[in-house]
Amino acid sequence: MPHIKVKPFDSSIVEEKIPQSSLLTFRAQAIGADEELWGVEYGGEEFLLQYKPDSNGAGQLKYDKVSRPLKVNLLKEALAKTAEELNLEIQSSNIAISHTKAPLSSAYFKKIEDFATVVYPKEKISVEVGFGSGKHLLYQAQKNPDTLFIGLEIHTPSAQQVLKQIELQGLDNIWVVNYDARLFLEMLPSNSCEQIFVHFPVPWDKKPHRRVISPSFLEESMRVLRKEGRLELRTDSDNYFWYALETFFGEDVPKTHVEIRKNEALEVTSKYEARWLRQEKDIYDVYVRCLTESEPKTLEIDFNFNAVKYKEGIEERLTKKPMVFDGFFIHFERLFKIGKDQLLIKCAFGSFDRPEHKYILIGKEECRYFASVPVKTMVNFKAHQKMKEIFLEGDLSV
Repeated sequence: MPHIKVKPFDSSIVEEKIPQSSLLTFRAQAIGADEELWGVEYGGEEFLLQYKPDSNGAGQLKYDKVSRPLKVNLLKEALAKTAEELNLEIQSSNIAISHTKAPLSSAYFKKIEDFATVVYPKEKISVEVGFGSGKHLLYQAQKNPDTLFIGLEIHTPSAQQVLKQIELQGLDNIWVVNYDARLFLEMLPSNSCEQIFVHFPVPWDKKPHRRVISPSFLEESMRVLRKEGRLELRTDSDNYFWYALETFFGEDVPKTHVEIRKNEALEVTSKYEARWLRQEKDIYDVYVRCLTESEPKTLEIDFNFNAVKYKEGIEERLTKKPMVFDGFFIHFERLFKIGKDQLLIKCAFGSFDRPEHKYILIGKEECRYFASVPVKTMVNFKAHQKMKEIFLEGDLSV
């Protein structure tokens, strides 16, 4: 994680520097904690840097995970330029910037919000969830040039590595999305996919609610798959295999065809799969074929807060306890004050098993998500409407 450790300094200088800064936009101080978030605009991106002093008065400056952009070099440059603007004395850092790495092409990297209006360049679409090293994803793209492959990976270094390989191998039919697949599928049109690959997902035996495979994921997969398209699960975990079968044969599952295979060799093998095979671990394949066409999905969703503005005392009335409603939740996790009349709220909301994590910036003139709006799902929209209702009515202790 890129970060800088600095000698003690008075962080109020941030506010003094903002009017002349080409980088810093605001300073948000945590309410009830010794922590700050600094708004940054750099390289065409808007995100947050986190500053936290230690017990000795020195501090650590790093990026905020919720708002971070994908490009690590951009984060490192922003950290370095911030330290320079504030004349901070650096004790240590790990932000050496590489000038030899292949650039991340915007042609192949897509943000989740792009899919609200995206135009697909090919008729055929396949999705790979958690592509890891990308070996299988790159192989499929080479073998099927008539298909657009959308690779989903929340591990940022893996996403960056595959973007470099796309450039090096001269491929033009892969999009990389650094996002949670459980939310992403809701952005795809119905009947649009040939295949959905879920190869060796994290088993999450101790936290099963974090598993990719779930009844809701299966439902969305069957919606986005064309008739005769299929969801492919490949796992070395006995627990995950049996859990998946139970999910695929659940009471509310629509009509499907399920095929099971064991220890079948694929044309391409990842280094992890090769290791497991050497250890003589069993490999399970479960193929779920879609047998029906789905109705088109249309969502008219507006994530504007309209008339919501900062009200004096809002931070005192806002509960930090999770609020549970019918089918969704809202949790205002942490509050940050910006000057006298702005509030930055770190929050989680939406689905219980697929929560959205965002910041909400409330000022005297407007209220908006920072730095991007949520994924356009109905459950997120319901949570948004409830938050807007809470803010407008002023009853914040629900």
